[in-house]
Amino acid sequence: MKTTHKHDERIAKMTFASVYPHYLTKVEKKGRTKEELHQVIEWLTNYDGDMLKNLIKEKVTFEQFFQDATLNKNAHLITGVICGYR
Repeated sequence: MKTTHKHDERIAKMTFASVYPHYLTKVEKKGRTKEELHQVIEWLTNYDGDMLKNLIKEKVTFEQFFQDATLNKNAHLITGVICGYR
């Protein structure tokens, strides 16, 4: 899926809290756990479990979520895609 500027803006304005339950459902359907999801998110963003809880509670947008994150230097190795984003 090729993303557009309009699509990028829409995703940026979505809250992490609104999408997180869908991430959890998806990983559980694949036989994975909430802890494993958190491990992957922490690897990518450096947000630990307490920080994730706070980000969900504060309803931060994806724009703010990634703006404040310290992305892993190996993030470029990710091969999966969700909604056109790696």
